[in-house]
Amino acid sequence: MYFYAARQPILDKNKNLIGYELLFRDGVDNVFPNIDGNEATTRLIEGSQFNFGIEDLTDGKPAFINFTLDTLVKGYPTLLEKNTLVVEILETVQPGKRLLAIVKELKNNGYTIALDDYIHQPVWRHFYPYIDIIKIDMLTSDKETLNLIINDLKLHPHIKILAEKVESLDVYNYALELGFDYFQGFFFSKPEMIKSKALPPSEIALAELLYETSTVDITLEKIAEIFARDVNLSYKLLRYANSAAFIRHEKINTIKQALIALGINEIQKFLSLLFTAQISAEKPTELIRLTLTRARFLEKLALYHGEFKETGIAFLTGLMSLMDAILDENMEKVMLKLPLSNKIKTALLNDEGLLAKYLNLVKYHEQANWSAANEIAKELNLCEKVPVAYNEALSWTNEQMKLMTNLS
Repeated sequence: MYFYAARQPILDKNKNLIGYELLFRDGVDNVFPNIDGNEATTRLIEGSQFNFGIEDLTDGKPAFINFTLDTLVKGYPTLLEKNTLVVEILETVQPGKRLLAIVKELKNNGYTIALDDYIHQPVWRHFYPYIDIIKIDMLTSDKETLNLIINDLKLHPHIKILAEKVESLDVYNYALELGFDYFQGFFFSKPEMIKSKALPPSEIALAELLYETSTVDITLEKIAEIFARDVNLSYKLLRYANSAAFIRHEKINTIKQALIALGINEIQKFLSLLFTAQISAEKPTELIRLTLTRARFLEKLALYHGEFKETGIAFLTGLMSLMDAILDENMEKVMLKLPLSNKIKTALLNDEGLLAKYLNLVKYHEQANWSAANEIAKELNLCEKVPVAYNEALSWTNEQMKLMTNLS
């Protein structure tokens, strides 16, 4: 499953990039799908939260995103950082007291606000003190209308005027002469398609649970709360807790009962198995096997080394170390998507820290680079434990691969 979007650059008078308008797409065709504005905005924001991250979509520049009245009322703009977003109020939104109150609140909270495809009405003057950018369609606006808008805005010099649908050099030069500040259109660039493998909310919840169970200060309430947000996860937890792998005198009926009965080690095992199975459903079985083996191998090394109070963080480092191959994306983008500790991210992105040493030892072992593996093993005083840890990891992985079919 993939998430699709398009972006179109917005430039200043000197043709410097100042941001991108983000446009929702539902497939490889670079056209707006047959859905309403509410759904398009909702899915675009969801995608930026769970898949890309706004910074990936816009190379660190502000994202211009369309908002309907309904999505404004629901407070969707505040799901994104104010420094990464320009809130575009769609032309279908009618000016009124309700909208004005929302605009004032967003402005007070530091958000940049634009009026999209602006249609001039005197009532909009009440909004001018809170508006930063006005976007004008150059294909539908005649000279008289343009002059009227520009004259009206002379009393509000803080408002920048953006020329939309600049399709030719003549239109660009005309907008320049009129005093437009920003420009957007096919003359500069058609919308560029961007695609990313989607991480549904259930997989984000799983990653969050893996993180929570790998921390030193584990709280049962926090873990139970995350499970409660996803019915499917809760069902699978109860199914796992009541499976034949455990001898139960009574059936477990609640999330809290399941968590207490399983204990932290079994919960970590269950979560890692489920996460790997879901996220790598379309990948070769051997990639799943390698991921689980690497995770368990790292955990065992950390256990024998004795430097971590909770070795779950080592397990999670190993589990995440192949996510770039599983998601077909570079590790930097993967790390932006997942709620992981800085120690794990430092190990995977910068090759720094004790976790990175464990991981390098495991990688060298996989590659049969015995001299490099032994060098790290000696440094960590783990020479005798490496083969033991590896054999234990293989045995554990074989058990998990058998269990995996029962959880699907």
